[in-house]
Amino acid sequence: MMHFDLLATLYSCFIFAFPLASVLAQSPSSGSPVLTPEIDAFINGLLSDWNSPGGLSVAVVRKADNGTWDVETKGYGLAKADGTNVTERTLFSVGSNSKLFTALATGLLVANQSLEPSISWDTKIKNIIPGWGLTDPVANEEAAIVDLMSHRTGMPRHDFVASLAANMTDVIQKFRFLKPSAEFRQTFQYTNIMYTLLSYIPASVLPSRPSFTRYVKANIFDPLGMSSTTYSFDAANATGNLADGFKKQQLNSSASPFDSGIPRALPFWAQIGGEDGNSGSGPGGIISNAVDMASWLQVLLSGGQHPVTGESVIPAEVIQTVSSGVTIFTPSAQQPFLSPVVYGGGQFQSTYRGHVAAEHDGNVPGFNSFLSRFPFDGVGIAVLTNDDQLGSSISLAVKYHLADQALGLSPLDHKTIVGDALVTAFQSSPPPMQRPANATLPPNGIESLAGVYDDPAYGRIELCLAPTPTTMVAISPACEALLSNITTVLPGTVDLNSTIPTLLAKWDRPFGEYVRLTHFDESIFGLSIFNSYPTGNITAPFWTSPVVVSGPIAEFALDNGTLGFGMIGVWGSGDGVPELVGSTVRERSEVWFTKM
Repeated sequence: MMHFDLLATLYSCFIFAFPLASVLAQSPSSGSPVLTPEIDAFINGLLSDWNSPGGLSVAVVRKADNGTWDVETKGYGLAKADGTNVTERTLFSVGSNSKLFTALATGLLVANQSLEPSISWDTKIKNIIPGWGLTDPVANEEAAIVDLMSHRTGMPRHDFVASLAANMTDVIQKFRFLKPSAEFRQTFQYTNIMYTLLSYIPASVLPSRPSFTRYVKANIFDPLGMSSTTYSFDAANATGNLADGFKKQQLNSSASPFDSGIPRALPFWAQIGGEDGNSGSGPGGIISNAVDMASWLQVLLSGGQHPVTGESVIPAEVIQTVSSGVTIFTPSAQQPFLSPVVYGGGQFQSTYRGHVAAEHDGNVPGFNSFLSRFPFDGVGIAVLTNDDQLGSSISLAVKYHLADQALGLSPLDHKTIVGDALVTAFQSSPPPMQRPANATLPPNGIESLAGVYDDPAYGRIELCLAPTPTTMVAISPACEALLSNITTVLPGTVDLNSTIPTLLAKWDRPFGEYVRLTHFDESIFGLSIFNSYPTGNITAPFWTSPVVVSGPIAEFALDNGTLGFGMIGVWGSGDGVPELVGSTVRERSEVWFTKM
């Protein structure tokens, strides 16, 4: 779901989708095992050499000459902090591989001939979603289902706009206040929140008004026998098979992205909502295992048919539609063995070494997934990992290595290719801003900036001035609760002995709990977003992990006589999209908070 990761830099890839099973050609290696001792050694060696604290589960499916399926599933490495190993039934959050389910669930409604009035991929959102509205008048009037699912509305990510607890009506009301970063249908910009909106369509157009998650369960999971797959943390956790997501504390990635650090198990990122889900369900809420993902890959490769009974569960034309390119993700090949990449609905499409591929990755805190299918070869691959920092790279290298084996290709050294690209990406990360030695404080003093601010989309945020030897201000009960626990809950994020002014806020977003503004010069602050996680250690009960630390800024200014501040560098616009320009701070800000 979140893509504050290195995949785009690694291969600029996620490889992607195409027509259907009626044109399948058999893999050269069909019949012989893919998960050989050599593959086992490769995966175990990768986990060991890259100091991964977690593990992974894989599924490989191939259609045999007689029409049956060769299915292989296996687990590697650690599933839990208690030493439990990964098996093929270990449950992982699959992140943005949930988007294909959302697109196909929408397709089931498009194919529903009894629906009155009927909808199509070109149905305009304004006609089916009450409360819909966008700032861009063209996008507001013309945006259709196909535009939302292919990421071409002109909207950037805006991943920090809402909490998981926000109800759908409130989320939809926020859209009309969000700034776009490009013109409608101008460019590809990956946008999770549009899949949140797509997940509201079943409740909007069906008389029974089902929750999205229950609709998917009744119409996809249950008919396909995917009994382990769920949107519910409670249901997954009750099985005892849910993996811990791992992240490393004190990771010295500036020295090496493979630094060992201190492995920590993370709390599951989306625990609320139960069987009815939450605002993150549509873009990234599914929890599943290798066994169910093997079944899912067979369904996709069979044109929507149940792999055992042959019953049609998802119309073939729906799968073809979401697998057909609408927007351009990568206009030119990033490696000799890749091709340009396009995006449909929850699927990227390109070729790998001449083989058409339909693919997507998924990233949420603690977990990564990669699902690939090669429609003309009858091959599908799933890789599920629980390593927050290296999971994207591990799953990428493993997926390609498995593809070489399953497609009968001479293997490339993907461990070196991915590893070298990862090192290069880390080394090219921008350095943090260095505060000028003669920095000037804001014109009305730092104390004037503390207080409650509001943006009609992002909501309220209370900035609390951290105490320093030279600053102190009367604080609210909320700030008192936050600041009294700085050294415990946010260790290392604020130097209380420093004279550099710092503002802190509790934010409660799924990908960032805390905001820190560190004074740079005049009314400009460096902007960082953090999470705080428990350690299980009484003497040091929490540790902090940055989400956004280098590049973004916050700038304060008067707007029509009222104090406010803008965030710049956090909205996640697409590649090549220029920064906002304007004569005022508000005009060039991505989000503008007004002081209450």
